Amino acid sequence: MKVLLIKDVKSLGKAGEIKEVADGYGKNFLIGKGLALQATNEVIARHNAEQKKAKAKEEEEIAQAKDLAEKLNSTKLTIKHKTGANDQLIGSVTNKEISEELEKQFSIMIDRKNISLDKKINSIGIYEVSCKLGHAISASLKIDVIAEK
Repeated sequence: MKVLLIKDVKSLGKAGEIKEVADGYGKNFLIGKGLALQATNEVIARHNAEQKKAKAKEEEEIAQAKDLAEKLNSTKLTIKHKTGANDQLIGSVTNKEISEELEKQFSIMIDRKNISLDKKINSIGIYEVSCKLGHAISASLKIDVIAEK
């Protein structure tokens, strides 16, 4: 009997593979536990259509991430922060603050967890932070920290 694996099965194969198995093993164990479906033409066609749809969605996400990366690489974000003596910031600029300012100024939404600061931003100046956009695509964002008047 031919089955299409829905989930990975140890010592048999990975999800999406079509395998020839014994009738009892296929019906009673694999199909019974929801690990596989009987490999009919209809099931295989539906699986292939889902694979194509998932691949198209992934390609679209990659294209959007690349566009966002280009936009971020050419963007200079200005953040106003309270300062004390010697132009030292009171507190420091956090990735949460960077995320909020990006949304306010440029309508770009990036989760604060995807913004990584190499070192603390605790004085006025121009800094560069990296933003992870998914699918192994990252961007570099320039941040200009100025004193709040």
